[in-house]
Amino acid sequence: MPTEPSDAPTVGETDASRSTPRSTRLSQIDAEGAAEGRSATAERRRRRRPARDWREGGSTVRRWGYDLLGWTMLSFGAGILGSSALSTLAPTLGGGLIAPLVMWAGMLVPIVLAFSRSRPRMLLRFRWVDLLYGVVLGGALRVVQGWLDVAAGASGAFPSYPTVNGSLTPDWWFTEALTPVIIGPTIEELFFRGVLLVAIFTVVRRAFGKGFAAFIALVVTTGVFVLAHGISGAVGWDDAVVFTLVGLVVGLLVLLTGRIWGALLVHMVFNGTYVLLALTGTLLA
Repeated sequence: MPTEPSDAPTVGETDASRSTPRSTRLSQIDAEGAAEGRSATAERRRRRRPARDWREGGSTVRRWGYDLLGWTMLSFGAGILGSSALSTLAPTLGGGLIAPLVMWAGMLVPIVLAFSRSRPRMLLRFRWVDLLYGVVLGGALRVVQGWLDVAAGASGAFPSYPTVNGSLTPDWWFTEALTPVIIGPTIEELFFRGVLLVAIFTVVRRAFGKGFAAFIALVVTTGVFVLAHGISGAVGWDDAVVFTLVGLVVGLLVLLTGRIWGALLVHMVFNGTYVLLALTGTLLA
């Protein structure tokens, strides 16, 4: 005999599911799937979105304001004055390494003060392309320096180091290699581009926007960079042009990439190529 349809729930079926029409349950499933799809799409978009860095503001540069900028310039000015006074009053003692050390001390104080407050987001991040920037731009700047040197009346011959009995001086490795290639560029770039440029950009951006802030930061830091090198030694017109070009190139690199390492490597390669040329000239002399 045929059996009557049973109203008993099947295995796994609840009263709530039996009371909900099948079309409604399918619509709920579709809605849940669509929500999950939108969430996944939004997550992918967030991953593709460029990371926010110090140029956009944020908490990592919140304390990089007028007070930091004031202390930076005060310390740098003290270093300049101390270095100049030492070179004038004790030229034998201060003309070599002591005067630059005093100037660098005036730069190190703001560096420590600034980065103890915070590290601007992405500024210290390294990318392998930064190495390429350093080699290509640093080498190109050295070639331009050679052209300007000849235009200023130089012979264009290889530079050379002084020797004693045919050999380099015992402290050559420190005064002519380590200091100008590693120590000097590191301190100067962290100060001029890592602290001064970022602080000026941050302060001006808050009032006038990123475009004007980038222009002011680039012009001021390049001018102070040239001034510092002019005070520390005799500078001809060709040297002033070269220092200006170096300041503009490394400043633009930091503003365009948001990172400091490309600028630092450009400075190191620029100075390091001079050391290689001078060593070659010394050996050929």
